[in-house]
Amino acid sequence: MARKLQLGRDVSVPITPDQAVLDAVPNPHRDSDYAIRFTAPEFTTLCPITGQPDFAHFVIDYCPGAKLLESKSLKLYLMSFRNTAGFHEDCTIAIGKRIAAAIKPKYLRMAGFWYPRGGIPIDVFWQTGKLLKNVWLPDPGVSPYRGRG
Repeated sequence: MARKLQLGRDVSVPITPDQAVLDAVPNPHRDSDYAIRFTAPEFTTLCPITGQPDFAHFVIDYCPGAKLLESKSLKLYLMSFRNTAGFHEDCTIAIGKRIAAAIKPKYLRMAGFWYPRGGIPIDVFWQTGKLLKNVWLPDPGVSPYRGRG
């Protein structure tokens, strides 16, 4: 028997990312190449050294294959990082790899725009596959960090 989706059910936020489940649903347009974008402007995690909060703006773009990523499960997965410690690079790349494993997209780009820590913003980018030639993908739309200027 197939596991029920989290969508439409009362589901608690997972304690850790490892406990989170990413739901995949059938792509109703498998015969078409197209892009999907998820934007998560309020991602939070903890610094593994100081325990202080770190904040990021994620832009996740993908061209689906047979499966789509269900958005509620993505929200719960991202929320599971709030009480977990991880470096910027580790969080960004781990999220991209986990999504890729869950839905096996034709292309996926994970962009993590991290807010400054110690005066230095760290932006992390990861991708798998190649953007399809007939798919238009807009710029992520996140300006480089400028400080107060």
